[in-house]
Order: sequence, then C-alpha cells, then structure tokens
Amino acid sequence: MCPQGASGGSSGLARRCGGGCTGGRMRAIGLTSMDRKPPSRLPRRLLLLLALGLVALGAGHAVLWRGMANGLEQGWQVWVQLRRAQGWRVEHTEPVRGGWPLSATLTIARVRLEGGATTLPGGIALTATPVVLRVSLPWLDRLSVELPGQQRLRLGAAEFPFAADMLTATVPLEPDTPPSSAELRGERLRIGTPAGGVEVRSLMLTAAGSASATETEPALALRLGAEGVELPAGSGRGAEALGRSIQSLAADLWVSGPVPPGRAPAARAESWRDGGGTLELRSLALRWGEVAAQGAATLAFDDALQPMGAGTLRISGAVAALETLAEAGVVGRRAATTARTILPLLSRPSAETGVPEIEVPLTLEDRVLALARIPVLRFAPLDWPSVGPR
Repeated sequence: MCPQGASGGSSGLARRCGGGCTGGRMRAIGLTSMDRKPPSRLPRRLLLLLALGLVALGAGHAVLWRGMANGLEQGWQVWVQLRRAQGWRVEHTEPVRGGWPLSATLTIARVRLEGGATTLPGGIALTATPVVLRVSLPWLDRLSVELPGQQRLRLGAAEFPFAADMLTATVPLEPDTPPSSAELRGERLRIGTPAGGVEVRSLMLTAAGSASATETEPALALRLGAEGVELPAGSGRGAEALGRSIQSLAADLWVSGPVPPGRAPAARAESWRDGGGTLELRSLALRWGEVAAQGAATLAFDDALQPMGAGTLRISGAVAALETLAEAGVVGRRAATTARTILPLLSRPSAETGVPEIEVPLTLEDRVLALARIPVLRFAPLDWPSVGPR
C-alpha cells in the first residue's frame, strides 16, 4: 500500500511504491478480465431446437389435418355410392374443406336424398341446406353431422320443413364397419306439420342396432328425451284440453327379434311377427299439464298386421285430466261417469312423492286403446304399401 504524503515527486513516488500501486491495480484488472467467461451458446441452441420443434409440430399437424380431410371426403364419396347402389337418388353440390386448425370439416351446400318407395307410398325425400361433416381433435373416432340451415323432409305426400338453433348427429367411426349407433341432439327445433308448427326446446335421441340380434335381443334400441314441447293449435281437442305445452317426455324402446330381409314392408312385417318380433316400451315418462305419467308396454302385430299389445300406466292428476277431457268432449259421457267412480278407488299415495296416483292396465286391440277397460282412443288402420309380393 502506498504511503500517503510521500514526497520526491512523481518519479520518487513511483520508485517508492515499487510499482506496487500501479502494478497491483493492473494485476487486479488483469484478474478481473481473466475471471470473465465467454458468453454461452446454450440459449442459442435451445432457441434453435425450439424453432425446429415448432416447425416439425406444424408440419405434423398439417399432415394430420390433411389426412382427416381426405378421410372425410373419401367417406362421403363411399356413402353416396352405397346409397345409389341401394336405389336411392343422391344429388349434392361440390364438397368444400375447412375447419383448420382444430377440426376438419366438409361442407356440402345442398344435399338431396330421395327413395324408399318400397317402404312408404310416395317415397321419402330429404333436402338439407347445408350439411357439415366434422371430425375434431382429439376425438378422431367420432363423426359429427351438422344441419345448421333450413331442411325439408317429405314422407309420402306430407312435407315437414324443419330448422334448429343446433341439430347435430354423432356416429362412431370404425374401419370398414358401418356405424352401429348414433346420437342426435337438438336445441330449439322447429318442425312444420300439416296441423301447424311444433317447437321442441331440447331433444336427445340415441339409437343402437344389431344386424345379428336373436329373438331375445334388441335389433334396435331407441332412447328419446325431449323438453319444452309446444304443440300446434290444430293438435286436436285432447291436446287443447290438456294444454299445448308438454313439459317433458322420455321413452326407452326396444325392437326385438331378427329383422327379416326383403323389400316389401308388409312381407317383412309379417315375417318379423311370425319370428316373435315385438316392440317393447321399456319405460315412458310424461309430464303434461296436470298429468304426470309413467308406463311400460309390449306391442306386436295381430293377424291383420295391426298393432296390438298391453301394458301398465301410473298416473297422477288423472281425475283432473279426466274432467278436462270430458268437458272437451274427448271422453264420452258414459265413459267419464264410469271413470269418475272407478278412478278414486284405484288411487294410492305415491311412495316417492306422496301424491295420489293410480296404476291402471292398458290394452290395444282392434285399433282401440283402452284404459282400465275404458275405450279412450280409436286409431286409423295401418295401411301397408302394396309393393312387392306378400
């Protein structure tokens, strides 16, 4: 350390310090410079690897999306060819791809499907504008069929235009295997009918089929759920009496027995009946005005190929509903008088809610629906198309 107050000028100061001050400072500077490490190249390599990874990921995603879009278009073309081979007439506009990056879509601006004359006199026709086919990541094993616009369904001579805020069918995708199940969901579905417009706030329908079903297995299982059903003004006196708003409806149906081949509906129905085929209403739940009902039934065809069957029905609010129907003239006076006597005797408090309810048998025979042996409704005869040999 240099002494303070040293004399002898600058040269003497330098000699007396022996170069200690300047040399030490230079050595300190030299050590500081030597301690500094050259800048690392690791961050640059990480950034380069990250950029390469993003490029590879983007390229892989592009290849995956292209494969999804190609699969959609190929599947659509196969479906069209199969329908045409079955005798259906299929017309459609050129498909347009889209949906990138999270889904692959195929939009067909207009599709018309027409045929089914052997099933229904006058045939069946569906005009959809548009149809959107969609496969989304990561559910590559599901196909969504969306109907976002105005659609039109013709059954025979009756036209049913319909539209919805959301109407989507979902089917599983299996290699080289036709879909065995489907799910349909809708919101604010509006349907035009000959009697007027029907609106359904929410709808859910699932279907599962099996071509190899035996007599004791369901060849087709259907499950329906609907809420907020608004009936048209021309629904009939019964609907007007109970109210045009059905709060909720749920049903679970099984079509059992092997489905026979053939093109003639009457011949197929006869073979299905002779093979032990039945339509089993496994459960029914209905809330309509003051009426809450639950039931189950089994239906089949009689010798004249008309529906017949039996079941049970549990009803709460039956007495009030009977009075309403009687006032509207839906139920005859004699039947109403008999029911007023019988129904209170059959009422029991519900084990779940404590509300009085009745459990009564249902029968359908000779096109007459009877509730506790009281005829309440007569159906028009089922007219089978006279197509193909019986």
